Formats: sequence, structure tokens, C-alpha cells
Amino acid sequence: MSTYKKEVGTSVINYAGDYPGAADGQLWYDSTNTNFKYSYGATTNAWSTGGDLNLARTALAGVGTQTAGLAFGNPVQTESYNGSSWTELNDLNSGRSNLGGAGIQTAALGFGGSAPAISAETESWNGTSWTEVNDLNTGRRGLRAAGTQTSALAFGGFIPPVTAVTESWNGTSWTEVNDLNTARQELAGCGADNTSALGFGGEYSGFSDSAITELYNGTSWTEVNDMNTSRDEGAGAGDIAAALAFGGENPGFVAETESWNGTSWTEVNDMNLARAALGGAGTNTAALAFGGQNPVTAATEEFNTGVAVGAWSTGGNVNTARRSSAGAGTQTAALIFGGTSELSPTTALTESYNGTSWTELNDLNLAKASLAGAGTQTAALAFGGQPTSPTETTESWNGTSWTELNDLNQSRLGLAGAGADNTSALAFGGFNPAIPGRVTLTESWNGTSWTEVNDLNSARNNLAGCGIQTAALAFGGLNPALPPGGSLSETESWNGTSWTEVNDLNTQRRQLGGAGTNTSALAFGGDLGTGTPEIFAGTESWNGTNWTEVNDLNTAVYGSAGGGTNTSALSVSGADSPSTYSAATEEWNDPGKIVETITTS
Repeated sequence: MSTYKKEVGTSVINYAGDYPGAADGQLWYDSTNTNFKYSYGATTNAWSTGGDLNLARTALAGVGTQTAGLAFGNPVQTESYNGSSWTELNDLNSGRSNLGGAGIQTAALGFGGSAPAISAETESWNGTSWTEVNDLNTGRRGLRAAGTQTSALAFGGFIPPVTAVTESWNGTSWTEVNDLNTARQELAGCGADNTSALGFGGEYSGFSDSAITELYNGTSWTEVNDMNTSRDEGAGAGDIAAALAFGGENPGFVAETESWNGTSWTEVNDMNLARAALGGAGTNTAALAFGGQNPVTAATEEFNTGVAVGAWSTGGNVNTARRSSAGAGTQTAALIFGGTSELSPTTALTESYNGTSWTELNDLNLAKASLAGAGTQTAALAFGGQPTSPTETTESWNGTSWTELNDLNQSRLGLAGAGADNTSALAFGGFNPAIPGRVTLTESWNGTSWTEVNDLNSARNNLAGCGIQTAALAFGGLNPALPPGGSLSETESWNGTSWTEVNDLNTQRRQLGGAGTNTSALAFGGDLGTGTPEIFAGTESWNGTNWTEVNDLNTAVYGSAGGGTNTSALSVSGADSPSTYSAATEEWNDPGKIVETITTS
């Protein structure tokens, strides 16, 4: 006789309430509420950063997939994307902007546009070079396209005037077919071939933005349900059954993303960077956005569905609220030390967390704020910071008390740290007005002394760091000499020898918290502002290649201490306004769980 355990592999257990240890899909009996339940990991859709184009540009065309994309035009450059970075390839024969594109990375078609005169030229790409082929019947710019290198559709655009003209490509020549119902330029489009296309948004004659969506069936266009947000100069991906619309202008730059299910549009998560006149490629569930204007950018973003999501929940409050403190340890065994409190500009207080509550322990020998920390709850290191001016002092924690050890080579405040324990750590970045200013300096700790090693690429203070002595991550920070406004999104990865610039945070910020490793990290909170703090609750998850926006902190803070891992982190205390500090601890768990109750009727 078959049993649930035999079929599923787990038995039905009895548990009072929601069972935190349940595997995805595991059934249990909730004896408190007298019903059966199961849970599964929560997922969402999200945009994450990809590798930048080699040339920042706007009004370009794009084709292909998220991991095999092609960008071309404005003026002649062609670049290929491999899912991580762009490579320059052979140029178009005729430079132009606002052109249409169809096909894949190794077999594409580019047509129309302006250079600056309106063009009807068509070029075919074989994976290596562009060849001129038969022209469009009607030259135009701001047109959009669907299909492949041998079966494409070109529709809309500006001749002048704004046009509804549609043309079908059979691999050799263009043929005029039935027009769009509404003439538009700078619309978005997608589709499988010259018999199946979707056109959406765009600009009417008179320069008004549109939300109109039309479906082409191989013979004629039919108006279907409108987008939720009117826009022109947006991008699209997918096909007539499952499409994605993203970016654009209305009249300001748009970050909104909408998903099409064959019948209607639904708003999903926004792009990280609002922009217009961008390139797009891919599918409804795995799309690519690149280039565009806000201002002219090289930024690339990747859209994915089914991304596991986590959530912040409330933990026990610290005994003394503070900001600009340092932390060490894990979510259930953490340490916080130093900082600035509402009662004093510097504190030496040390507190220990057991996963539920904080306990005061022996103080640092020197009260200081804006220091860095590394290690564990029982073997931590505190270094740098300021009592009244930048200091080079280093202290080691043995689980009971702090001991002064050999100093950093360079005194500084607002630095970041990484390290497995109090015998192996890394110190990087910071500020010292006597040097002067922000530094790139990196020092390595061997348990006895600090040694200068290779510098960061970007000088900054008030950055976040995580990882260990031989594999660390540095992200965010402040450098007023760097526009815009000094807050940074730069991320750098340390391999034990040198720092390498990798993909940026989606949101630039300083005085943020961090946790994890150099291949799996979490960035949270921070200050976006250039003067008065603009306090931020945003959280981003790092997978070793890209940052992805995930669920926000419950309370926006800056100057919080962080600890733990990418899937089990802590954000401790920090400032929740320019003049008040929060004692709150928040606990991050990823993926979050959705609990379902089995009902009978």
C-alpha cells in the first residue's frame, strides 16, 4: 500500500503553527490551527545589472537573447553580449540611429533609421560582417520590427510625417502589407516572424505618447488591450503570446516594466535605471535592456522571472542605539561595537546577539566611531575609526575582552573590513584629511601586524565590505570628487592579490550595510544624498556577477552594522533620520517561504 512518505519522501509531521524547517512542498499538520499546510520558496521577477556596453549610446537597435545579444547602430558600432560582457565587432556599412532590427546574434537584419537623413537601407549580418541588401520601400526612422533575418516585419516610423506603413521581408526583398491602425513612431515591438508581431506604445502625430497595442496576424493589425503606461522610445522583448515592455519616455524617463500574457498588460518590477531610446532583446522571462538616454548610458540590465526572494523581519533591539558602528559574526551569533550614539559622539560599547536578544559585554579600550570590523562573535577585530580624529588603532576580541594590538599603517575613518576571524583580515578605503582625503589603501592582517597590499581602484570612504582576507568585496561609498554627487555604486572584488572592478550596485549610496562573501553578498540601507541624508531602505543581492534588487528593509537606515550571509543576514541599529537613531535589529532570510493551507469544500 502506497503512503505519503513513500510517494513524496517525507512523512506528515505534527507541528504547532508554521513549520520553519519544512522543505519545499512538504506537508505538515498544524495542531494549533487544526489544518494541513505546506510551504514553498517565494519568487519574484527582477532586473539586475549586466556588463556595460563598450560605447554609451542611445537610439540603437537590439536583437537576440539575454545571453547572446546584439546591439548595433548610432552610429555604426556593433557589439555582441555573452551574458556577462559586450565585445566590439564589425561595424554597419552605413551609420544611423533610430533604426529597426530583427533576428538573432549570428543572423540579424538592420534597416531604416536616419544618418541624419532618413534612410531606407537594409543590411544583413552573418555573425561576422554586415552586407547591404535590398532597401525598404519607404525610408523612415523610429520604426520597429519583429521576426528573423529571413522573415521580418517593419512597422511605423517617421518619414515625415508619422506613418503607419508596414512592410514584410521574405529574405530577399520588402513588400508593403496592411498598415497599422494608428500611425506611430518610436514605438516598441516584438514577434516571431513576418506573420506574427506585436507593436505597442509610441508617439502619435502631434507628439503625444501612446499606450496602444496592436497585434499582427500575417494579414492585418488588430487593436488589443492598451499598456498601463503610455510611452514612446521604449523597448520590447518576446512574442505575441508573452511580451515585455520596458523603459521609454512620458514625458520624463520611464522605468516601468509591463508583461503581456497574450491578452493584457500587467505591471511588474521596474528597471533600475529609467531611460528612453534603449535597445532590447530576449524573451518575456529573460530580457536584456542596454544603452539609452538618462543621460546617454552604456548600462545593461537583465530581467529574470522566478528569482528567489527573501524578506526582512524584526529581531531584538540593541541596548544602545547607534550609527557608524562595526559588526562581526552571523545572524544568530553576532557582535556590534563602537559607533556614535545620541548621548555621545563616540562609544566603546560592545554587545552580543544570540539570535533573539542583545547582551552588553566588555567595552573597547578606545571609544570610536566610523570604524571597521571583521571576524566572529568570539574572535573579532576592530580597526581604524575616529575618537576625535582618524586613528590607526587595532583591537582583538577573544569572546570576553578587547586587547590592543599593532596599529594600521595608515590612520583613517570610514573604512571597510573583511575577514574570517581576529587573525586574518583586510582593511580597505577610508578617509584622512591629512593625506589628504579619500584613500584606496588596502592592508592585510596576519594576526600580528598589518601589511600594505594592492590598492582599491576607486578611492572612497563610508563604503561596505564583506568576505575574507583572500576573497573580499567592496561596494558603494563616498567620493565628492566623483559625479554625480559623490555617492558611489562601484563594486570591486579582491582575489587575495588585487582588486578588480565588477558590475555596479543598481543604486549608488554610502554608509550602507553589507554581509556575505565576494560571490554571494547583500547590500542594504544607506544614504543617497549629497547634503542632508536621503535615507534608503533598498536591499540588493550579489550573485558573483550582478546585483539584483530584492525586498527593502522595514525601516530605512544609514550607518547600520551588518553581519551574516547573503541568505541569513543582520542589519543592526543605524540612523533612521538625520537626528535620531534606531535600536532595531532586522533579520534577512532568503528565500522567504509562502505557507499555504489545504482547504476542503
